[in-house]
Amino acid sequence: MKDVFAKLATDFFSTIVFLVLYLATDNVALATSVAIAGAVAQVIYARIKGQPLSFMTYASVGLVIVLGSATLLTHDPRFVLAKPSIAHFAIGAIMLKRGWMLRYSPPIVIETIPEYVTIAGYAWAALMFALGAGTIAVASTGDIKLWAFYVSVVLIGAKVVAFAVQYVAFRVLVTSRLRAARA
Repeated sequence: MKDVFAKLATDFFSTIVFLVLYLATDNVALATSVAIAGAVAQVIYARIKGQPLSFMTYASVGLVIVLGSATLLTHDPRFVLAKPSIAHFAIGAIMLKRGWMLRYSPPIVIETIPEYVTIAGYAWAALMFALGAGTIAVASTGDIKLWAFYVSVVLIGAKVVAFAVQYVAFRVLVTSRLRAARA
């Protein structure tokens, strides 16, 4: 579980840097510039350490550079604010692959309720698309404080709630199937 949160923090590092710096300084240009520099530094650090970088990491850095540059050139924060939506759409598209969640599930879940794991995988994809659309809607307002709330509370909260619902549902379903098999 610790690995999952570390990976999420790594994937959303530039967004977190932007958010924290903007909230501390109220300066979009500074927050955007530091987020771009942070994303590039993150890749350089990983390369120096010999850590493998995923396609998503490179895509994220590319988006930060392109959208951050557009924000700096146009003085319009909506470009950089839309960045998390693109990541959510990309992740949602990856999650459309049938059975993607099986490799992340415990063996007892895979053996007992594999069809529900597949359904849950599609539900996660739908959630990512909905959150991405919501991010674009909020970003299009240009209201950075609303966006900050959405990104830090709604995006994270929705995923925590979805994970909790999935955990309880899987636990109930596995227990039910195991009891039925024993009877």
